[in-house]
Amino acid sequence: MNFRKQHSIEPTPMQLAPLVDVLFLLVIFFAVTSHYAKNEQVMDISVPAADEGQEKESRNVGEIIINIKTEGEIIVNGQQITEEELLVKLRNIASIYKDQAVILRGDEVADYKYVINVLNTCQKAGIWNIAFATRKPETEAPKN
Repeated sequence: MNFRKQHSIEPTPMQLAPLVDVLFLLVIFFAVTSHYAKNEQVMDISVPAADEGQEKESRNVGEIIINIKTEGEIIVNGQQITEEELLVKLRNIASIYKDQAVILRGDEVADYKYVINVLNTCQKAGIWNIAFATRKPETEAPKN
């Protein structure tokens, strides 16, 4: 005599509601982060044009963008800072990340001395990986 009842265990169906919630949160996360990543480049700064200039669509992780406005104001992460504050910030970062990348976005009509001052500040902080932001010319220059 077999007194045990044989129960068949049915497999539980895959729950879609938690999966949809996770995917929805990922979409929101990437939408918000891409908005802030582009925020640094939507300022009222017109970078100089160069034949080999390229507008970078995506940023590398950890890049610091330093914006130099027409009157020499320095903008980092949407905040105006002085050269001394920039030096402190860059020294702190360079002490942790030796190969820290910095992109200088100087306005094309800004005095050259403002760009040199920021370059000097980067040098004092020990940052050597510096790039200059440029853009493609709007009209093609005639080639000789």
